[in-house]
Amino acid sequence: MANVDAVLFDLDGTLCRRTQDMQAVYERAFERVGETPFGDPPALWEALDGPPDHGDTVGYFGAGLARVAAQHGRSSVDTLAVARALVSEIDDSAVTHLPGTETALEGAAGVGPIGVVTNGPRDRQRTKLDALGVTGRFDVVVYGAELPRSKPHTAPFDRALEELNVARERTLYVGNSLAYDVAGAHNAGLSVAWLRADEDAGAYEPEYVIDSLVELPAILRESG
Repeated sequence: MANVDAVLFDLDGTLCRRTQDMQAVYERAFERVGETPFGDPPALWEALDGPPDHGDTVGYFGAGLARVAAQHGRSSVDTLAVARALVSEIDDSAVTHLPGTETALEGAAGVGPIGVVTNGPRDRQRTKLDALGVTGRFDVVVYGAELPRSKPHTAPFDRALEELNVARERTLYVGNSLAYDVAGAHNAGLSVAWLRADEDAGAYEPEYVIDSLVELPAILRESG
């Protein structure tokens, strides 16, 4: 790939992870509405349909909970009420850096401007950045929820490139999602360093595969 002049990062699952016990959060949501819990967080995530609707988070979770309720014979439960309780229980400030974040940010800043491209809404994602203490370190932060289309559409990447005034072929994107980060960055003409979890890349072809952010500076030196 060409020399890298700028680096963009995904946020959730790339630079940070939640520290809340999501099973406990899930159970408290049911307790708040006086219902016995059914299912669990993994079942809910699997039941959610498509990318998050940040304009209607309660409706998005409510629809997923309705599918889980049907699987457990609990369709009489007011899943929108549970969803409202669930959203109120989630603390967006309860996040921590993934290993190697500081090393990656320092290495990226050494080659040029850096930024974040995230699908989440400004209020929630800014809370996470503030809690992590990294808000002021980025030259641009693009919130996909504020745009007509979010990742994997090209719009969030295009906005970041425009604000940084950098060439897409000389910009590296770092993310953990194959469907949203790798596909989206490739759609926009960026190279990708995929932060691998347990899955295989399958049909996706990221230029780089890393198991930790500590590996990023070596990639940047290689492309320099």
